[in-house]
Amino acid sequence: MRTAIRKCKSCEKYTLKESCPDCGHPTMMALPPRYSPEDRYGDYRRRLKKLKARS
Repeated sequence: MRTAIRKCKSCEKYTLKESCPDCGHPTMMALPPRYSPEDRYGDYRRRLKKLKARS
């Protein structure tokens, strides 16, 4: 069985468990989304980045 490292959003600590051993909050996967050269939402993300830069 393969396990992935997880991160607590509230205290920013890393663990392998579903909930944080320090604060008890649920943890999330620490890995970023996979890169794909056929990025379906890349155009929208770049437009949003340009709009934020203008503001």
